[in-house]
Amino acid sequence: MARLPYLDKSDLLPEHQDLLARNINLYRLLAHSPRGARSLNTLARYIRDASRLDPRLRQLAILQVGYITGSAYEYSHHIRISRDFEVSDEDIRAIAEETAGRPSSLDPLAKAVLCAARDLTRNLKISDEIFSVLRKGLDDERLLDLFITIGHYNALVRLMAALEIDVEDEYLVYIDEFPLPKV
Repeated sequence: MARLPYLDKSDLLPEHQDLLARNINLYRLLAHSPRGARSLNTLARYIRDASRLDPRLRQLAILQVGYITGSAYEYSHHIRISRDFEVSDEDIRAIAEETAGRPSSLDPLAKAVLCAARDLTRNLKISDEIFSVLRKGLDDERLLDLFITIGHYNALVRLMAALEIDVEDEYLVYIDEFPLPKV
């Protein structure tokens, strides 16, 4: 159960009701701080709508962060979102394989993206070898956007963990289909 009450549009001043255009639990909690919610959403919109990083690679990085942190909320929501960006079920299963050190059918750049997300999440740094693979496959802007994405979602999973946000019932099916590791 969440540590703060979930807000509804009727709980907000009229000028802040747009924060709940999507009635999901994350937004219902972030609405306790309308200015904070707007600031977080500005970066999220950039990542989603303006970044030139390939959307499939972006989603793989986000899923990897959710997977290794055990963030059921982030992971389940982004499984659903990822399907709109050519992330296949095989790609999602590859995250578990790559995390466990087993081979997958992902291409070298996708593997490096997953490794970078794991390394930045766990160790706060990336090896020279992985950076070199990323550097060969991404220009400066896309490389920086990858790191912005990984950093942003690391912040979000920690925020969600602190607030103990509940996964909505309609997203639980994704956790059943693609289980999280025991963290």
